[in-house]
Amino acid sequence: MPDVSTVKALVFDVFGTVVDWRSSLIADFTTWSATRGITADWTGLVDGWRAVYAASMDEVRKHPERGYVILDTLHRRSLEKLVAQHSISGLNEADLHYLTMGWHRLHPWPDSVSGLTRLKTKYIIGPLSNGNVALLTDMAKFAGLPWDLVLSAELFEHYKPDPETYLGAARLLGLPPEQVMMVAAHNHDLKAAQKLGLKTAFVARPTEYGPLQKYDFEAKGDWDIVAKDFNEIAGRMGC
Repeated sequence: MPDVSTVKALVFDVFGTVVDWRSSLIADFTTWSATRGITADWTGLVDGWRAVYAASMDEVRKHPERGYVILDTLHRRSLEKLVAQHSISGLNEADLHYLTMGWHRLHPWPDSVSGLTRLKTKYIIGPLSNGNVALLTDMAKFAGLPWDLVLSAELFEHYKPDPETYLGAARLLGLPPEQVMMVAAHNHDLKAAQKLGLKTAFVARPTEYGPLQKYDFEAKGDWDIVAKDFNEIAGRMGC
């Protein structure tokens, strides 16, 4: 059994691991658009939006001379292109803002709040997400996520899986990497964290991408904990 007895803090990937972004956005936009008399393929737009997520962050990495750009801004830029591609008409500035802020209004998976609440009794817990600080703070308020603090890529001006994010989180927590556990539903996230000395916990979210899911159905690494949900992690961590 891996030794996790030295862990003092758990940090969490958020999109897909803590919250169900896909179902949340599709339901939100479908309900909202009915009140605006706008018809669109919201499922297609949401899937397309997430499909360009990694590429939008890569653009920031490739052009450091332009400075760091927060995720809200990247989401808005991607949305404007997707609206044109999907031929969605009749959207004004307020509409585009509402859609962009949809990422602030994501619902948690059924086990997220209860599992986090248990873990919080013994450990420091917080997101370690590519979402910006305002996005993660609004989301915590909306979804009832009981974080002790918000750790965002914005604080380090680097997106995961850049080392600066994981090591920066440990530094701000005042802990060596081996006393911090990264929790994610994505094997690549855990691989990056593990290389830097963090402990790791994997939780599968097999419906994250709906019928489009192609990977992360199961653990693909030697992670310290592999669990079915956050409550199992809490139990394994003595909470």
